Amino acid sequence: MFQLLSTYFLLTSLNLYDQSLKYPSMTRYQPIENNKILAQNREKNEQFNQLKQELEKAGFEVILALPPKRGAYGLLQVTTKKIWINPVVFDLHIALPTLIHESVHASQVCAGNGEITALGLTLEPINQARPFFQGYRDIHRKDLEREAYTVQTQPNSFDLALSLLREKCNL
Repeated sequence: MFQLLSTYFLLTSLNLYDQSLKYPSMTRYQPIENNKILAQNREKNEQFNQLKQELEKAGFEVILALPPKRGAYGLLQVTTKKIWINPVVFDLHIALPTLIHESVHASQVCAGNGEITALGLTLEPINQARPFFQGYRDIHRKDLEREAYTVQTQPNSFDLALSLLREKCNL
């Protein structure tokens, strides 16, 4: 039940952040240091840090700052293997799901030997996640996002993301 509520909150809050950017009083976030992170609670904070460390072992740089794409909570740049995590996700208590989503994309990069490619997962996404990837016209991008949202919304999302990362990136 908690996972479903957490997922619902994450998916519905995507639009709230975009709307908040319209107000000029909003300040820009500066990069934050690891020791100042509180993802949601102690367990989720430990999971966030563990997944971040595994991504770094796989050669990805995780940057806790505004992504170069406006309005994004997380962003993976394939060519540089940089992953941006928007600091607002900590305030919204969606830091771990955001990092899980980006770690799936990192697994897709590892599986494609530097090119992002779908993993061919057989899991089905929850219905609430479908609007977030159905809008993509490019079928390849839609498949990539479907996999990321599907893993992100599973009850065992952390373990699944960690397993995929270790398997696809040979950790």
